[in-house]
Amino acid sequence: MKKNINHFKLNYILNQLINSRSPYLLQHAQNPVHWQAWNNATLEKAKQENKPILVSIGYSACHWCHVMEHESFENKIVAEAMNQYFICVKVDREERPDVDAIYMEAVQMMGVSGGWPLNVFLTSEAKPFWGGTYFPAKEWIDIVQQIGKAYQNPTKKQEIEESANKVTKVLSISTLERYNLKDVADFDKTILEKAFQSLEKRFDKEEGGIGEAPKFPMPSYYLFLLRYQNYLKKEEKNITNPIKEKITNQIYLTLNKMAQGGIYDQIGGGFARYSVDKEWFAPHFEKMLYDNAQLLSLYAEAYTTTKNNTQKQEYKQIIKQTTHFLLTELRDKSNGFYSALDADSEGKEGKFYTWTIEEIEEIFTHHIFQTSTNQEEDLQLFKKYYSITAIGNWQSPHATQGANILYRKNTDEEFIKENNLCNENNLKDKVKEWQNYFLEIRNKRIRPSLDDKILTSWNALLIKGFSNVYSALGHQKDSIIYLDLALQTAEFIENNLFDKQDKLKLYHTFKDGTTEIDAFLEDYSLLIEAYITLYQICFDEKWLLRADELTQHVFANFYDKEERLFYFSNQFGKEKLVAQKKEIFDNVISASNSVMATNLYFLGILVENNLYKQTSKEMLGKVASLIAAEPRHVSNWASLFTYFLTPTPEIVIVGKNYKEIAQKISSVYIPNKVIVAAKNEEEGQKSVVPLLAMRPVMNNQTTIYVCKNKTCQLPVNSVDEALKQI
Repeated sequence: MKKNINHFKLNYILNQLINSRSPYLLQHAQNPVHWQAWNNATLEKAKQENKPILVSIGYSACHWCHVMEHESFENKIVAEAMNQYFICVKVDREERPDVDAIYMEAVQMMGVSGGWPLNVFLTSEAKPFWGGTYFPAKEWIDIVQQIGKAYQNPTKKQEIEESANKVTKVLSISTLERYNLKDVADFDKTILEKAFQSLEKRFDKEEGGIGEAPKFPMPSYYLFLLRYQNYLKKEEKNITNPIKEKITNQIYLTLNKMAQGGIYDQIGGGFARYSVDKEWFAPHFEKMLYDNAQLLSLYAEAYTTTKNNTQKQEYKQIIKQTTHFLLTELRDKSNGFYSALDADSEGKEGKFYTWTIEEIEEIFTHHIFQTSTNQEEDLQLFKKYYSITAIGNWQSPHATQGANILYRKNTDEEFIKENNLCNENNLKDKVKEWQNYFLEIRNKRIRPSLDDKILTSWNALLIKGFSNVYSALGHQKDSIIYLDLALQTAEFIENNLFDKQDKLKLYHTFKDGTTEIDAFLEDYSLLIEAYITLYQICFDEKWLLRADELTQHVFANFYDKEERLFYFSNQFGKEKLVAQKKEIFDNVISASNSVMATNLYFLGILVENNLYKQTSKEMLGKVASLIAAEPRHVSNWASLFTYFLTPTPEIVIVGKNYKEIAQKISSVYIPNKVIVAAKNEEEGQKSVVPLLAMRPVMNNQTTIYVCKNKTCQLPVNSVDEALKQI
């Protein structure tokens, strides 16, 4: 949330955060708390003054971060206590995921559930000794004073430092030792069977999703289930397997319920971060780029797998609406995409997105809808369709009284039957007109604040999302839009996020024309993944070469040769934190090590690099035992596991119609394939892609070669023949 400082009447001096570019830090720039930024100078100041550090971590779209700011950090009495006892440091977790990861883990080790705002007390050496999440003001000031006074007592200070040393020692334990990771050399399908059984126990078979409330979209769960289903299909061919049906039912149930729920913006498109309930009804209203990018990929894959045409069109509509939201609300004029929209507006949670019955009735009274023959009947139909009530269908202490979240209890098919409507097209026309007009009205409201920093990793996820949509839509006319968007976003990163002198040095953030913060493994791994995906839809070798160059850079700067995993931060970076971490557990974004291992698998095939393929297998071998036991935390690793169990189809296309043929093949669900192409044999001979060597055009027609493990079948000239070979 960007605040214009000139609009504030200030009664005190701005704190150090006024020099920041982070919208989250700028939110706190006029707090009476003497906030400092996280940097070497601040940490050195704490050492010199022998003063403990209070680090408070959050992000701009976080509702409870706003609540705590208003209750505590804007309170002068609370601020005085904080300033008296501590060096107070504010951290934007999206700018510094490395700092957030260390102190989040520390707090969880202390028995506290994680979340934001995250408030952690550190010694002057930045070692954590106590922490928590949100605290009401009265409780917070008591905690601040008690800990502050304790640190000034020599005896208690020694106890605190001893405790902090113990916590830091555990944080510093090797990843392998910490999680007791053992090398698994032989990959057995029983690991996947156990993983599925573990997930199935947590299936919500009524409302979709996995687990109880709160419910997060978690695309990596369903991407794994799709891959496991595909593995079973290949393994057992035409044998009926009840597991495949269970997977199908759960995936489509989940995607349908999410699309009908309040977590999906029924008017403007796009998904909120999570639902507070199990029905996907009441969202935490912040809209994050990373969620919507990954959900584009998920709905695109589901589009390719469903045989239900109505469902297909629904998924395509969700993709289209979500893309429209991204382009109109999160896209920068230079083609990068911003990070997030806030949950709150005008000091109220979800006010921008919710409607009172009076507002709805006012619209239907004063606006004549073209599809309407009876305005009153249409008003009643609107109320039923979006589950509107006179007193409001949603109550929250931080929301507008009488608020209604627009959501759908039923599919359109079910709604038509229940309400004896003429036909589906008539309803769709009405809904489209409602959406357009309500969006027009909503756009006149005071908007939620925008976090306008641009993150490399999240934009990389979006390149992949757009690429996946392009593949899924096949040769449909509007598919080219998504290829263009993927290319434009990739060019934005190439032009703005890399160092001007060193084209392998990547930055994490971009804002106001300036790059900041050296890239993390998350940035490199997700960008490499995006470029590998992008090459396989446009066949410009520039992207494959960049993926390979960046991979070599990651090996040189992030790889731990002893543990054979990658550090989250550049191990040769100037800033040293109290622990150097490796991210192995998949979360709302897949772990950077699981992404990197997957990259190495596919890149190893595409550029014929045995080191890449071997490293991928070694990395997977270290977490393979966790896949069976804790699949929810290693779901992206589990997807990689499926690739190692079946040969990867290597599809080579040569001939003038190579792009059209490639797109037709890509629209078929083959998640473990690689695809390379050239317009003629001569171009293939000059290519840096080994798979293209010695691939002549046969019968004067575009020719398809299907290979596995470098062994090729007879070349064919039609997509159907190639798919039979696959």
